[in-house]
Amino acid sequence: MAENKNFDNMPNLGKMGGGGPRRFAPIAKPKNTKATLFRLLNVFLLWRRSFLVAVALTILSSTVSLLTPWLLGKAINTFNTTTNSVDTPLLKLIILALVSCYLVSWVIDTFNGVLMAKVTQELIKHIRNESFAKLQRIPLNFYDRRSHGDTMSRITNDVDNISTTISQTTTQLIASIFTITGSCVMMLILSPALTLVAMVSIPLFLVLTKTIARRSREYFLGQQQKLGDLNGVIEENIVSLKMVKAFNQQQTVLADFNRLNRELCSYSTKAQIWSGLMMPFMNVINNLSFTFIACAGGILSVRGVITVGVVVSFLTYSKQFGQPLNSIAGMFNNIQSALAGAERVFEIMDEEEEAPDKESVKESFNPKGEVEFRNVSFSYNPGSPVLNNICFKVRPGEVIALVGETGAGKTTIVNLLTRFYELDQGKILIDNTDITEISRASLRNCFSVVLQDTCLFTGTIYENIRYSNPDASKKEVREAAKLAHADDFISRLPKGYDTIVTGSTDNLSQGQRQLLAIARAILCNAPILILDEATSSVDTKTEKEIQHALLTLMNNRTSFLIAHRLSTIRDADKIMVIGRGEILESGTHSELMKNKSTYFEMVTSQMGSTSFGVGCEIGIEQAQTTYK
Repeated sequence: MAENKNFDNMPNLGKMGGGGPRRFAPIAKPKNTKATLFRLLNVFLLWRRSFLVAVALTILSSTVSLLTPWLLGKAINTFNTTTNSVDTPLLKLIILALVSCYLVSWVIDTFNGVLMAKVTQELIKHIRNESFAKLQRIPLNFYDRRSHGDTMSRITNDVDNISTTISQTTTQLIASIFTITGSCVMMLILSPALTLVAMVSIPLFLVLTKTIARRSREYFLGQQQKLGDLNGVIEENIVSLKMVKAFNQQQTVLADFNRLNRELCSYSTKAQIWSGLMMPFMNVINNLSFTFIACAGGILSVRGVITVGVVVSFLTYSKQFGQPLNSIAGMFNNIQSALAGAERVFEIMDEEEEAPDKESVKESFNPKGEVEFRNVSFSYNPGSPVLNNICFKVRPGEVIALVGETGAGKTTIVNLLTRFYELDQGKILIDNTDITEISRASLRNCFSVVLQDTCLFTGTIYENIRYSNPDASKKEVREAAKLAHADDFISRLPKGYDTIVTGSTDNLSQGQRQLLAIARAILCNAPILILDEATSSVDTKTEKEIQHALLTLMNNRTSFLIAHRLSTIRDADKIMVIGRGEILESGTHSELMKNKSTYFEMVTSQMGSTSFGVGCEIGIEQAQTTYK
């Protein structure tokens, strides 16, 4: 039966060239169908022992099946038309042998079916595990440029296509090849002349298969790509349904969906039509071949060259010769669809992964919290820099505020600090250690993070808060929630901390979700704190309460604050104004207000033009007073 496998020790599925279709990208033919087929076979060989057993059983079953036409011919020859007699003992023996062959074939096929079902599911489990593990190792910029729905479609629909094909066609294909070969040998033994007549159909089969394969392959790939695009639209519409309704864009979304659905229907129809042409043409060729063999066999038997039993056996072998070809034609649909799906799965497997940790990295790292950016430059897309030669140094325990216009690069700075993205040039150091010299696991244990986009996972509130520290007790979770001012609203829920939430749940407000994220960061208790618009979704009263809690949390911790509401960062030890990919100015709130530069303009613009009613000096004084 199928062996158990340790997935950690399994080889990757190989390399074939990454990329893959973007959403709404033009349809392309498969890059390399042969390479995809060989990669699937290589994966299959991970279960080679079970596979070899299945092959052996298939060959045994096919061998038994090859005996039946020969026995049938012998049974017919027991009837002597000249003497009108029957060799009854021999006939009974042959019938007993025929029944035994049929029973043995049934037992073998049943056992083989169970074996292949288990092997197939183990193989598909392996592909899904490898694919999902690969998604964890791919850099974040992969998800920035890919439709999430298309990615999910590759791991679900495309893998299902592979599963269906393997379970239905693997042994059938092997049996067909062996049966074709065996039937050809038996026909040569029985009558070389009739074999030449039967071989006339082979060139017709080859031309037909090549023609249909070439035309249908591109349609099957197009079908899988459009299915991924359609999943992308469905996923986006479900996630953003409120926004769709708010702007009355239901008809626009429906039009996009209908367009993609029509294209999917068109590709699927063409794929099914072209692959469906195979079977009728194969039947015509088989029937013509059968007719020619029957006529030639009749002539030869009348002339006494061969017996009637040989003709019957040969006709049965010719059917066995043609039937596997029909089976392969019937499998053609699934094979083409599976190859197209497998190629899309392998495209994910071939994506470039995050740069691996160096061999000499620190696996254990407990920093004091000193952070330094040295000549850091970065761009999400080549040629479009987001940060240019950024330099600054933060002492342990300092609170650094990053301000600037939307898209200035504030969040990018903390993303680089946590090594979500790799630098184009420069260095980032923590306690004078390059972050590339620290293992990713140890590096990310250095941070408590509250990101701008609140993320909850399916599970209880208790599990979501404890996500940052799986070993925390319920008491510690509750203390963290109290510090984040989340305990009050959690306690009012019907099931309290056992309330089930999901990533897209609507039973919590955005502000409540953000409070849970803050509680999660508090529970993490890391030496460096990152708050990216951590209070952007709460009301003013709650914001002030959270700020008092955060003051306790930030005590003796290096903290990075990103906020558009300047009132949340006025007490920072240093405020850095980011713009045009550079640090435009830095200093304390008072220092920057006296400079009357970019920060001053940002503050006064938030206060309104009334600040300038009695002159700039009064405006400065009002601004400073307001933000104290």
